[in-house]
Amino acid sequence: MRLAFLGTPRAAVPSLEALVRAGHEVVVVISAPDRRRGRGGDVSASPVKAAALALGLEVADDLCALDGLDLDYGIVVAYGALVPAAVLERVAMLNVHFSLLPRWRGAAPVQRAILAGDEQTGVGIISLEVTLDTGPLHGERRTEIGAKTASELELELAHLGADLLIEVLGDPDRLAHPRAQTGESTYAAKLSAETYHLTPELTVDEALRLVRLERAFVKVRARRLRVLGVTPTGQRATPGGIVTHDHAVALCVADGCLRLDWVQPEGARAMSGAAWWAGARLGGDVTWE
Repeated sequence: MRLAFLGTPRAAVPSLEALVRAGHEVVVVISAPDRRRGRGGDVSASPVKAAALALGLEVADDLCALDGLDLDYGIVVAYGALVPAAVLERVAMLNVHFSLLPRWRGAAPVQRAILAGDEQTGVGIISLEVTLDTGPLHGERRTEIGAKTASELELELAHLGADLLIEVLGDPDRLAHPRAQTGESTYAAKLSAETYHLTPELTVDEALRLVRLERAFVKVRARRLRVLGVTPTGQRATPGGIVTHDHAVALCVADGCLRLDWVQPEGARAMSGAAWWAGARLGGDVTWE
C-alpha cells in the first residue's frame, strides 16, 4: 500500500519500521519539527524523523506535505497534534492507540492506566475521526500491566501495535468492517509536572504506581529529590516522616513506609537512598512533602 506516516516519539518508531519491513511504500513521514532536547539545548530531530531518515524516507514537518499525494492510508502513531477535518476528508487514516478504547482516550493513556491501577491495557487500531479517539476498531490486543514501568509498558505496546497494524493492513475484511467502540469512556489527560509529586497522603499502592511512571519526586527541606525505586517495608509511622534502620531510609505515607532504593538529588547523579541520606546530613527530625 501507499502510505503516509504521522508520528513523533520513540513509541511510534516500531510501527514505522514494521511498515517498511512489510513492503509497504511509505511515501512521506510527517513528524514534529526539530527542537531543543535535553540539558545541552542542542536542536535535534524527533525519534521518528531520525528513524525515517535512516530508512531513506522523505520527511516533512507539516501536513501540507500530504497535498496532492495518492495514498491508500495515513498511519498515525502518537503524532502529537490533532489532524484537521479537511485532511481527513482527503486521506483515510488509521491510528495506533495505546489503550483499550474507549478507556483512556487522550494524550497519556499508558500513564493513566498505571495510575488508576488497571490490571490490563492494550493497543487498538482505529479509523481516525475528528473527535478524539472515537473511531471504530479494526483490531485490538491486550496485555497485563503488572509491575511494569511506564517505559516498559509503552515499549511493549509499541511492538504489539506495530504487529497488529501489519495484520490489519493485510486483512481486507478487518479494514472494511471495523466494530464500534463499546463501554464507558474515560479521558487520559496530559500529565503536568505536579502529577509526579509523591505526597504523604498517598497510600503505599498509589505511591508505588506513581514511582513506576519514572518521574516521581518528593521535597525534603524545600529541595527536590527524584524517587527512582522504592520497596514497601511493612512499617507504620506518621505520614510525612522519614525513618531509618540498618542504613535503610524510608518515607512514610498514609498506610505504610517505602524504603528508598534509588534516588537522584537535585544536580546530582542517581544513588542509593542510604548514600543520599549519609551525604545529606540532615540530622534531627526530618519530614518530607
